Order: sequence, then C-alpha cells, then structure tokens
Amino acid sequence: MAEHPGVPTPQRPADTGGRTHTLGLLYPPADRNRVYTTMQLAFIGGVAEAAAGYGYDLLLSPADTDDDPSFRRMVGEGRWPDGPWRTGGEGREEGERPGAGVPRVDGVIVMEVRREDNRVGHLAEVGFPFVAIGRNPRADAAGWVDLDFAGLASACVQHLADLGHRRIAFVNRSERLFDSGYGFARLGDEGYTEAMTKLGLTPRAYLCDDDIVSGQEVVERILRDDPATTSLVTQNEAALEGLYRGLTRHGRSVPRDFSVVGVAASPWAEQVSPPLTAADIPAKEMSRVAVDLMVERLRSPGSDPRRVLMKPLITLRASTGRCRPVPGSEPEPEFPDFDLDF
Repeated sequence: MAEHPGVPTPQRPADTGGRTHTLGLLYPPADRNRVYTTMQLAFIGGVAEAAAGYGYDLLLSPADTDDDPSFRRMVGEGRWPDGPWRTGGEGREEGERPGAGVPRVDGVIVMEVRREDNRVGHLAEVGFPFVAIGRNPRADAAGWVDLDFAGLASACVQHLADLGHRRIAFVNRSERLFDSGYGFARLGDEGYTEAMTKLGLTPRAYLCDDDIVSGQEVVERILRDDPATTSLVTQNEAALEGLYRGLTRHGRSVPRDFSVVGVAASPWAEQVSPPLTAADIPAKEMSRVAVDLMVERLRSPGSDPRRVLMKPLITLRASTGRCRPVPGSEPEPEFPDFDLDF
C-alpha cells in the first residue's frame, strides 16, 4: 500500500485469527427515553476513533442484558478462535453452542456496567474476549478502565469543606440507574456519604433524571429540605443547567451565595455560566485505553488482564467560593448577662 503524505497509515488488526476486523460496543442509552446522552455520544465517538486507529470497525449495541437480541447477534452462538465455547452437549462439537451462528465481532467493550451485570457474567462464562469501561468483580478477570467515582465525590466534598461549607447536598443520576445498580451512581453516593460522615456533616443525597427540568426540580427539593444549604456536589452534568436555573429562581447567585462542584467532562463544565469547578471526565482518554486493552486481549489472550483506575484532579473554575451562610440560618450569638447597677 502506497503511503500518502499527511495521511496516517492504518495499523493492521491484531493477528488473532479474528475474521471480522470489528469490535463491539455494548452501550445502553442512559436517558429515560432510551436516547444517548451527550456524554455517551462522546464515548461512542472516542471508541470509534480509537478502534479505527487499529484498523477495526465498530458495531454498537444498546443491549443492557445478555438476553437482548442485539447482544446475541453480536457475539453469535457459534465458534471463534482464542476463546472457545464450552462443550455444547450431545450432538454438538467441542466449541459449539445451540443456535449456531457466527460472531459479528472479534471482541466486545462493555459500558454502563452494573454491579450485577449478566452481560459481563455471560461473556466471562463463555470466554468471549471483552473488556469494560466501568467495573464489577466479574470484569476483573478481563480488564477494565474506570474513574474513581467514590474518590472524586469525596474530593469534591473536601473542596467545599475547605471553603467553609457545612451544608453540602449531593445530586446523583436518576433513580432508574441507581436502583439498577449502575456502578458510577452507587460509587459516587458512597464516596459522598463517607466524606460527609468523616467530616461530621449530615449527608443529603438526591436522585435526579438527566435533563434540565429535573435539575430545577431537585434544587426545589434541596432548598425545601434545608433552606440553609450553601453548596452541592453533582455528577449529573445533563441536569447542570437546570441546577443553575433553579438556584437563580431562588435568588442564589453562583458562587456568591451558593457553590457548585461536580464530576463532568470539560466541554459541558465550561459551557455553563459561571464555568463549573469539576473533576473532568476524560472520555476520549478512557475510550482510547479501553480499545488498547481490548486489542491487548486479542493479541495475547493468555496475558494477565490490566485494570486502569483514573482519578483526574479537580479543575478550579468559577462556580465555588467561600461559604456565606444564608441569613437567619446561623444561631444567634449568646451574650453574658451583666448586673448593671447605676
């Protein structure tokens, strides 16, 4: 193949005997209307770009369970090299399963990983090559890349406490995601709660759908529960604009009267006004690492899996400041009684 100046030459796919030169991405939409959020689209683009650098195409599936037809079609029910199926049983050869078909991909990247995730369990059980963006115990055997959501939530609380804030709320993702066991939602809640408890503060965590209206509504709940709240931590960037609007509606100016800090990708942290102080989600970097791990598994299926935990620093912008207690929220000072004799 002739090389052209300024045009990168694609790398050949890993020589594992794979026949598809395609990677699968299992990524269910997080929005309650089953559409991909802006953040999810950034990850999809990042994985596609990184896969192309290795000469792979990308096949996207919205499957969130292992019985989803798109999951079954992606991994097939037949045989593939370097990771055979278990013996199928009477009438079937070693490495063959019922409903024989051909996998559409050489390996799978799993996202939106839950603590109990039958997609991960299924892939691990049958030995299909996969890695995860996110983690649970079953994914340890294959390898993963993830953010330290617990540590980041804790760091956000500490940042606000250092500024004198004591009434700090937490705005998490939706009730649907939390109840279904999504790792980032559970880990963020645990990190926030542990940090507040260590500081001797009262944790107050709220679940919030991924949209502007829900952001406004959660501010209503926060200030109704404790009008003296002066700050919040969020890992729901889709609701961020709504949080700001809700605070403005209540006469709280950010950061003069109320501080906001979160875990968010820099493009979204920088598009609100004032820009959000945040631990930036490195979507493109995480996508690249996931594809690197996937290719490593395809090239060396017997090698030890790698696990990469990222903890980006908090980028100081303009949404946090020194605590200014809400008027009337602090106890009146006590003065000693004096016996005055004129």
